[in-house]
Amino acid sequence: MKINWKKLLISIGLPLAAGGLSALLTKNDMESFKAVAKPPLSPPGWLFPVAWTVLYILMGIACYLVWTAPKKEHNALLFYGIQIFLNFFWSIIFFNFKNYLFAFIWLVLLWVTILITTVKFYRTRPPAGCLMLPYVLWVTFAGYLNMGIYLLNR
Repeated sequence: MKINWKKLLISIGLPLAAGGLSALLTKNDMESFKAVAKPPLSPPGWLFPVAWTVLYILMGIACYLVWTAPKKEHNALLFYGIQIFLNFFWSIIFFNFKNYLFAFIWLVLLWVTILITTVKFYRTRPPAGCLMLPYVLWVTFAGYLNMGIYLLNR
């Protein structure tokens, strides 16, 4: 399989750019986040940007595999775009607005959209669906953290 470098760079660059912009928009509220009560199993703060960078790269590679597939699952890339949109705004709702309950509801919608995207990616190219699984697991864990923070800080 010949690599289309332009499509690969776009595919990886899009989620990295969305995540980077979201991080930039929420960076001023990260200090206040350190003060909120967190549930057990909360990872150290340095882990979040590392994990998200890896996840965005995996998502980008999965997108590339689907984008370059000869036959695509109907609406796979549309759902991918929707989940990037939802992902972008979750951070703003959670960190900037500190609306932890609404952020959790938003995260559930994000999780469902990621799951749909993962299934559609898998049907197009199984490795693409597999590359989305760490993202599904991380957002599941994020849901636990989000709800825990809501319950401990209301």
